[in-house]
Amino acid sequence: MTEPGGQPTSSPERAAPGPRIVASVLPADLARLGEEVAALEEAGVDWIQFDVMDASFVPNLTFGPDVIAAARRHTSLPFEAQLMVSHPDVLIEPCIDAGCERVIVHAESTHNLHRSLMRIGELGARAAVAVNPATPADAVVNVLDLVDLVLVMTVNPGFGGQAYLASMEAKLRVVRRLIGETGRRIWLEVDGGIAPDTIATCAAAGADVFVTGSTLFHDPAGTAHAVQDLRARAAAATGFPPGSGGAAGMG
Repeated sequence: MTEPGGQPTSSPERAAPGPRIVASVLPADLARLGEEVAALEEAGVDWIQFDVMDASFVPNLTFGPDVIAAARRHTSLPFEAQLMVSHPDVLIEPCIDAGCERVIVHAESTHNLHRSLMRIGELGARAAVAVNPATPADAVVNVLDLVDLVLVMTVNPGFGGQAYLASMEAKLRVVRRLIGETGRRIWLEVDGGIAPDTIATCAAAGADVFVTGSTLFHDPAGTAHAVQDLRARAAAATGFPPGSGGAAGMG
């Protein structure tokens, strides 16, 4: 994805229609993270997500802004940080300084969601909101004016490689309707269990951005094949022509 000046972007306002494939680096070899993100760009992913976990909000501990900053110089792809943490405000500015174009705050993680999302915008980044499986869709209604992406978790956050929760497709449909009522272009992202056998149904339910890690890193035919296959399946499910969206589909 590129803006007119050639700089990558994940802005829905500037994006051609079509599905987006986002790489989670949870399964990456962190000792080779620079090489891994460069390879993901070469494979054709649209942007990269960093799952920042604190072993409090979720039962796992991953990486923070320093690791993101170390990866930043190895790719021109946009970065987003999903803050799976109990105190997201502490990490908003450091993640932006590390090179994240977008910061995702979980609705369940703060009593002051408006303030957190507004702060992201004040710092010049794109704000997004995420909801866990047990959180109702209407948790995002009153912040849709502040975000350019809503993330519906299709697993309980904390670990990669979990099974996709098909019951979340009903929530995707509700969130897609809520987005439509705003009249704004807002991405609807899904994260958790996205694979060749699940991407079509969640695309048909309204998602247009698909986060996946295990499928990309473990495809026997290679990462580029996984990206192309997932994009084609999502496009077919929503009526887009093959190859629509993604870096190859941008002007």
